[in-house]
Amino acid sequence: MKRELFVDYAKGFATICIIFIHTVFWSGQFYVPTEMRALSLLFDVPLFFALSGLTSGNNIEKTVYRLIKLQITYMIFVTGLFFVDYFFKVFGLSFFSEEWLRTVYLTFGSKFTPANISSYPAWDKLGNWYLHSYSNADIFPVVMGSFWYLKVYFIVSFLGVVAIRFFFNQINMIIFLCIALTLIFNANPSLYPGGQVGYVVVYLCIFLIATKIKHLSGPISIKLILVMWGVILIAFVWLFSTYGFEIIYSLNKKKFPPQTEYIIWASLSLGLLFTMFRRIKITKEGFLVLVGQQAIFYYFAQGVSSSLLYFIVVPVKDYVPWYVSLPILFCINILMAIQLAKLFRKTDTLGWNILNKIRNIISTK
Repeated sequence: MKRELFVDYAKGFATICIIFIHTVFWSGQFYVPTEMRALSLLFDVPLFFALSGLTSGNNIEKTVYRLIKLQITYMIFVTGLFFVDYFFKVFGLSFFSEEWLRTVYLTFGSKFTPANISSYPAWDKLGNWYLHSYSNADIFPVVMGSFWYLKVYFIVSFLGVVAIRFFFNQINMIIFLCIALTLIFNANPSLYPGGQVGYVVVYLCIFLIATKIKHLSGPISIKLILVMWGVILIAFVWLFSTYGFEIIYSLNKKKFPPQTEYIIWASLSLGLLFTMFRRIKITKEGFLVLVGQQAIFYYFAQGVSSSLLYFIVVPVKDYVPWYVSLPILFCINILMAIQLAKLFRKTDTLGWNILNKIRNIISTK
């Protein structure tokens, strides 16, 4: 079946939103008002899981192959990151002032200083990265700070395709179970599983709801849209009447793990996506479509580019108003991410060519 460009367009839009979020939540902590940082979370990670559900299939073998390929691409990327991070700490820190370094140490929460950098790379760190244990990359903190999504994506994608393949007629029951568990976890926070295990319930639910919408014969009916937006409106009224407008200041904390307040906040973007699906037709490839088709490389790239913003923000944060500096830095972040995504894609192609040549050499012996 032909892929709908609307999904790529929406994925590209969501990717740009992630770049904006990481612009305001990392280096932006120095100068961006809290209200702006909270508003940025309207279009966030839940969109990616919904979009994955809208493109999901029931072919387990194809999904497993795609996830293995993604794992190898990820390993190629973090290997390069590992060496760049190490050599920058060894040779690059001498170029920066003591004040800048002190600011970086406090901001990143890092323990590294020129005095305690080892003469040898910490190979165990690279091995842990391969296994998705995301210990900090000192110079590029946003990279590992945003990779929690990748681990959850692997799990949700696999469980989702299994559910579609073997339990499609029971998906409504699985969605209900996910909602029930989410309510139980939120009513009793002590029951919420540690790590990223608890995230899976929420995002698997979003993935499966999107899958059900995908299998409709057309767009969501007007009646169902009215019901959906009625529920969203009631949820927002409850949110602000219960917690007041001040709740937006703690939304990022409610994101890890996903709690009721953050889920309600994210429901606005999910409602817009489901409403527009198959109603908005994208017929030509443009910038956002291309970004959506290469989203994984942009996701890698934005972690690096958002980290590099610190080099710009720290010297100028006290001299330029936030409403002037934020649009400029956001554009700079996008431009850096575009170039880095191109570089990472070429590096990934090179890495795969090398692996294929090694495989061919082995297979001929």
